[in-house]
Amino acid sequence: MDEIKTLRQENQSLRAEVTKKIAEAKLESSDRAIDYTTSTVNNIFYIITAAASLLVLLGWRSLNDIKKSLKIDMAKKIQTLTSDYESRLQQVEVKMTERSKVIIETQKNITDTNSIHSLWMRAGLEKSDEDKISVYDEILSIKPDDIEAMTYKADALLEIGEIRWALDLTNNATELDHEYALAYWQRACAYSKMDKPADALKDIKKAIELSDTLEEELLNEKHFENLHENKAFKLLVSKT
Repeated sequence: MDEIKTLRQENQSLRAEVTKKIAEAKLESSDRAIDYTTSTVNNIFYIITAAASLLVLLGWRSLNDIKKSLKIDMAKKIQTLTSDYESRLQQVEVKMTERSKVIIETQKNITDTNSIHSLWMRAGLEKSDEDKISVYDEILSIKPDDIEAMTYKADALLEIGEIRWALDLTNNATELDHEYALAYWQRACAYSKMDKPADALKDIKKAIELSDTLEEELLNEKHFENLHENKAFKLLVSKT
C-alpha cells in the first residue's frame, strides 16, 4: 500500500510538472506569437506611414510643379496677348495718324481752294494792275506753283512796264507746265516788248500749237505791235 501511495504521489508530481511545462511552453508560444504579431503590425504601420509620407511629399511636389507650370503657361499666354494687343494698337494708331493727316490736308486744301476762288473773284473786280498784282501775290502765297496766277501776274506786269519781271514769271511757268499755252503766249509778249522777234515767234507758234483758239488773238494782242511788220509774223497771220 505504501508503494502504491508513493507511486501515486510521484505520478501526481510528474503530472503537475508536465502540466507546468506544458503551460510554460504554451505561454512561451503565446508570447512569441504576440511578439511576432506586434512586430508585424509595427512593420506594416511603419511601411504604411513611410508610403503615406512619400505619397504626400510626391503629391505636394506634383502640386507645386502644376502650380509652376500653370504660372509659366499663364505668363506666356498673357505675354502673347499683350504683344498682339500692342501690335493691334500700333496699327490702329498708324491708321488714325494717317487718317488725321489726310483729314487735315483735305481741310487745308478745301480752305485754300475757297480762298483762292475768292481771290480770283476779287482780282476780276480790281481796276488797277497794281491791285491785281497784289491779289495774284496772295494766290501765289497760298499756292506757289499756281501757273495761271503766274501767267496773269506776268500780263499785269507787262501792263505796268515790268517786262523783265514778267519774263522771269513766264519762264517759271513754262518750266512747271510745258503744256500751258497761255504761259508761252505771255512770254512771247515779253520777248516782243524786248525786241526779240525770233524768240517771240517761237513762243507764239508753241502757244498756237497747244491752243489753236489763240490764233484769233494774233492781231488783237497789243504787245505784238512790234511784230506787225515782221515777215514771219505776217506769214503766220496769213496762215491763220
